[in-house]
Amino acid sequence: MSAMATNARLTAAETSALTRRVTLLSVGTAAVLVAIKLAAWLASGSTAMLASMADSGLDLIASLGTAFAVRYAAEPPDAEHRFGHGKAEAFASLMQAGLVFASAALIAREAVGDFTAPHPLRQEGWAVAVMVVSTALTALLIAAQTRVLRQTSSVAVSGDRAHYATDLASNMIALVGIGASAWLGVNGFDAAAALAVAALLLWGAISVFREAASQLMDRELPDDARAEIVRLVSEDSRMTDVHQLRTRMSGPYVHIQMHVDLDPDLTLETAHQAIVAAEKRILTAFPAADIIIHADPRGRAEPHGGAFAESTATSTQ
Repeated sequence: MSAMATNARLTAAETSALTRRVTLLSVGTAAVLVAIKLAAWLASGSTAMLASMADSGLDLIASLGTAFAVRYAAEPPDAEHRFGHGKAEAFASLMQAGLVFASAALIAREAVGDFTAPHPLRQEGWAVAVMVVSTALTALLIAAQTRVLRQTSSVAVSGDRAHYATDLASNMIALVGIGASAWLGVNGFDAAAALAVAALLLWGAISVFREAASQLMDRELPDDARAEIVRLVSEDSRMTDVHQLRTRMSGPYVHIQMHVDLDPDLTLETAHQAIVAAEKRILTAFPAADIIIHADPRGRAEPHGGAFAESTATSTQ
């Protein structure tokens, strides 16, 4: 099953617990990185270090927003939010994308200024050491986030990981730029590294934006997940022609609704029992699912279902 639907194997509570832990780890890592990079920038005057520090500062803001969003997304449905609060994660990812765009613009401006008015670095060894530590901490955080994403499909954690993956690359670029400027005596390497960091941030922001937008726009689950839902329902031979299947992710939850054909001679109680049994089969594979199954009398159902019924009937099986 694809990554988007992997968290279907966990309950909403399990998914939320995993995402909360890894987002708190992200906040702690970002705070440490900001502190050591600030000290290194003040000591060295490196534009690449300034770029990396600014990125880590935005990481800290984004990680705090993500931690809040993950906690809020796990809140159960209430009277005003009958479908829960899961999309808070996607909104957090959009915030991340905006911050990354801003970070890229500021870093590019500093880098261009450094090209036009270059200055020698100070305390290069200290700056290099900080970038090595920063790279190691970022790599460890990404490894933890990857483990969580193998079990969940949190768009907030995915966005956070994409951001830190870009950070890992930017840290390595900054390390090369600072080292080259220090040991080769060419100041342009430092500014060039900062520009490369800005380009990577821009690319990462676009990826985060696209993933968040997919969830906010209620993109369907992947085909393999949808096929699994149809297979589970069809295990009961009385249930045929699964149609108008609609699915979407919302934070730790997956919403599933469909129509199925049943023998019109079945009693209401028997039909209800068949539908409940189908829901239970789906829940074995998708424990965090909210499921609605509508029964149609086989061969006797008239067109119904509202504005989207006809447009989706032939395209969602």
